Amino acid sequence: MSRSVNNVASRARRKRILKQAKGYFGRRKNVWTVAKNAVEKGLVYAYRDRKQRKREFRALWVQRINAGAREHGLSYSVLMGKLRQAGIDLNRKVLADLAMNDPAAFAAIVNQVK
Repeated sequence: MSRSVNNVASRARRKRILKQAKGYFGRRKNVWTVAKNAVEKGLVYAYRDRKQRKREFRALWVQRINAGAREHGLSYSVLMGKLRQAGIDLNRKVLADLAMNDPAAFAAIVNQVK
């Protein structure tokens, strides 16, 4: 029995990987095995960093809220506790934006919970 080869599918698979490797440096963009490894590693990093981005932004927001709170004599944890007690439901993203771009509004919120 003769050997059956589906050349179309295997070529399409290679083309897809090489297309994803476009813009890489050196052999990473045009040598199949090197490009395949580089693209797979890149996809692993992309998956991991989609999760890490959320952590990094939350940490940034906490730092900005803390800096704004300290200007009014409170620490971050005390401010967040008082906000919860007062029933003010603003998330960290909004609070950080207010602390940075609208200090008057942030001061009004802090004065409301003091």
